[in-house]
Amino acid sequence: MTLARMTALAGVSRATYYRFDPETVPAVRDVDLRDAIQRIALKHPAYGRPRITAELKRQGWEVNHKRVGRILCEDNLLCIRKRKFQSTTDSKHTFPVHANLLRNFVPSQPNQVWVADITYIRLADEFVYLAVVLDAYSRLVIGWNLERTLEARLAVAALRMALSKREVPQGLIHHSDRGVQYACADYTKILEDHEIRISMSRKGNPYDNARAESFMKTLKHEQVHREEYRNIADARRRIGTFLETTYNKRRLHSALGYRPPAEFDALTATMSVPA
Repeated sequence: MTLARMTALAGVSRATYYRFDPETVPAVRDVDLRDAIQRIALKHPAYGRPRITAELKRQGWEVNHKRVGRILCEDNLLCIRKRKFQSTTDSKHTFPVHANLLRNFVPSQPNQVWVADITYIRLADEFVYLAVVLDAYSRLVIGWNLERTLEARLAVAALRMALSKREVPQGLIHHSDRGVQYACADYTKILEDHEIRISMSRKGNPYDNARAESFMKTLKHEQVHREEYRNIADARRRIGTFLETTYNKRRLHSALGYRPPAEFDALTATMSVPA
């Protein structure tokens, strides 16, 4: 029986229990901390020591990363291994390419820069492809689409979702690689119709789109490589849940002060609104 259950049955608080039995305080608190760490590790199997520590602090624990690391090692709560990332970029086309507008620009608030990318997803008997659009500042997923082919509609549908969710301020930049899906007329016309500035990575330089690349690695590490999707409908449902709920609303992002992207996006958007 847990301490919480015992104290509830006895009608006393944990603080009262600790006050009358001070010798048990370190041991009991360590057990409670282990329980909390195990719950977080089971809910977020890809979380490492920093994110688990951050989540514990959000729950009110006063704990440092060294103690969390010790318990993780003792309880053998290890993260899964990363797999190699594979590019899906086809830049051998005749469509116009655009200059990289982000080389000397760093977004300072949401809705200044959107970044887009595509990756492959392995199913039981085939490959499918995922296109995403992120807000570069808050890392929020604002558009996505999953298809069986790399045709233009894959990326176009993700872009249309983003446009349905966000207003388009003056000067908004859309950044991607030079892949045919982003350079084709179907895609660039939508951007031009909304007066969105088009930016593309330099040839053979994935670091120009580092935030999108980083997100795709997170997706593979924390979702795709842990799952076996039966078919495209199953993949669409489970990946959609990860993108819109787990990643956007729950996952603590180290670059955002260990806040979920949706929380950070809402907070910084409010702060950036003129008085």
